[in-house]
Amino acid sequence: MEKEYNRSIYCIQDDKSMGTVQISDDVIAVIACLAATEVKGVAAMAGNLPKELLSKAGRKNLSRGVKVALQGRKVRISLAIMMEYGYNIPGTCTKVQDRVKSAVENMTGLTVTDVDIRIASVDMQKR
Repeated sequence: MEKEYNRSIYCIQDDKSMGTVQISDDVIAVIACLAATEVKGVAAMAGNLPKELLSKAGRKNLSRGVKVALQGRKVRISLAIMMEYGYNIPGTCTKVQDRVKSAVENMTGLTVTDVDIRIASVDMQKR
């Protein structure tokens, strides 16, 4: 039996002639995770697989390390990431914040107010 998760679903478009468009907070989390792991210096999301294995992972693994809070059309995203050793932490985090904000806003039409980042660990393996 598969474990049930509490999912929030938000209406992002309600057009009387066409219908409604709804999005789950899991979808926002997956978008944020993929955008964050595209940044050089991010090894993985905390509690997630390294980015080489992400393409082979199931969708459930992609939203680990991401929390989404939506109020109205505004989104606050919290990420827990694993950094690669040798990268500048503040510079890399700024790139992650920009990439996540841009990806979520472009794909959903919602406004991202905050992208909070917690460095959970540093991957010491040589790349």
